[in-house]
Amino acid sequence: MTRGTWTRRTALTAVTTAALTALAVPAGAQAATAATTGTATARTAAVSTSVATASTAVDYGTWQQDCQSVMDQALPYLKDRIAAAEPGEKQAIVFDVDNTTLETDFGFSYPQPANKPVLNVAEYAQEHGVALFFVTARPGIIAWPTEYNLEHDGYDVSGLYVRGLLDLFKDVAAYKTAQRVDIENKGYTIIANIGNSATDLSGGHAEKTFKLPDYDGQLS
Repeated sequence: MTRGTWTRRTALTAVTTAALTALAVPAGAQAATAATTGTATARTAAVSTSVATASTAVDYGTWQQDCQSVMDQALPYLKDRIAAAEPGEKQAIVFDVDNTTLETDFGFSYPQPANKPVLNVAEYAQEHGVALFFVTARPGIIAWPTEYNLEHDGYDVSGLYVRGLLDLFKDVAAYKTAQRVDIENKGYTIIANIGNSATDLSGGHAEKTFKLPDYDGQLS
């Protein structure tokens, strides 16, 4: 590795860490941290507080069991639907990212771990020729780190949709629906749409939807 490459990767890592920290810490915690101190120690404390809040509000083991229950319904459907593909049909699945494909709210690290029940289903689909698309409300500034994270965890990313500047002012459900329309316009049949929020799944443009738990909005 050249010194220039190392420098660029170091810079990207710094940007990634800062951006993902902003996602992990609620706005109130960020404001409190900024008002108190700008030191790295205070930022770390804020992240720890955020993680503790999430982990005590929602038990990790329960979340995993609940995710597995939903994927136990999704996998048989996908096996049948993939087997029934028409000649030349381009099948796709659309996934949300935070607390759907990645374990965003359960500890802070980068790369973030995959949500295993969802990854197992995704791996079956991609091994059988299904394209995986990811539609997230994450901002475009962390598109590259997000795609790297997904691929690092084992997802084959056929496309990643993140919010551009203008998308930040749009209703999230409308924004996500528009991205599914774009995928259809590329010639794909969306055989399933998997997410943990109503905004991930509303608006149609998928043959079937599967909702993971968000516990009345406690998970992002």
